[in-house]
Amino acid sequence: MATRYLFLLICTSLLAPAALLAFDIKNLHLCNGTLDEIMNLHPESFQLDKDDKHVRQVRDIAPHSQVAHGWPKDCSEIPAGSRSGVYIIQPKGLHQLVVYCEMNVTNGGWTVIQRNQKDTAVTWAESWSTYKYGFGNVRSEYWLGTEYIHQIAKQKVYQVRFVIWDTKNNIKFADYNLFSVEDESHGYRLRLGSYTGTAGDAMTSDNPNTMHDNMKFSTKDRDQDTYSKNCAYSYEGGWWYSACYSVRLNFKGGMTWGSLCKGDCKSSLILIKPAPYC
Repeated sequence: MATRYLFLLICTSLLAPAALLAFDIKNLHLCNGTLDEIMNLHPESFQLDKDDKHVRQVRDIAPHSQVAHGWPKDCSEIPAGSRSGVYIIQPKGLHQLVVYCEMNVTNGGWTVIQRNQKDTAVTWAESWSTYKYGFGNVRSEYWLGTEYIHQIAKQKVYQVRFVIWDTKNNIKFADYNLFSVEDESHGYRLRLGSYTGTAGDAMTSDNPNTMHDNMKFSTKDRDQDTYSKNCAYSYEGGWWYSACYSVRLNFKGGMTWGSLCKGDCKSSLILIKPAPYC
């Protein structure tokens, strides 16, 4: 209880300006209020006073928390050989965020922007503002936040990997060598590069009715698709719809990825990191 109270106290109120370290973690709701699993934060750096009402910083510990030297801008800046897990990052010009860093897949350094499974407890039929700032649990199923995805991916030239567990639990992937999301004034429009992989190119379909590349993001309360009705409302999840989809990953129940699995995918994972040639 003391650790959980400490986390809430640190994250919801900035430490005094004179303190060496300060936090402004806007998406702390993805942590469910605990410091225990944040890999690049040292809880021993902070103690509760005896009355358990004030945070006191311990300045003479070693090694110092990574924040003293600046937070990583994304998971690609986490040291090689680190474990996968929850980390604090700070994209350029933005406040700190908690994210899940995948360090075991293809040389590591991937920032997880989405994770889902068929029997999720998460309700994906959320509003524009909820999708904008993220929801779920960073340790299980979650959406990082459309605004935060945009902010991270605008720092450099990024690539994306979609990982799909099909109906037989086989793992397939779809890589696109370019990935960007435009800002909110442009509808968080998705831009993808060329495809390689084993899952099939379901995001850049030749069929304009099932295209996701170059589409704006839609939610149940903000219809930006090319269909006469609202795809996000009809299909219960925000996504880059056209009219309507060949991919549906933000959904409570069986997911869809092209012809690989139509409504019976078991799990999904979306990972981004800077492209290797940049």
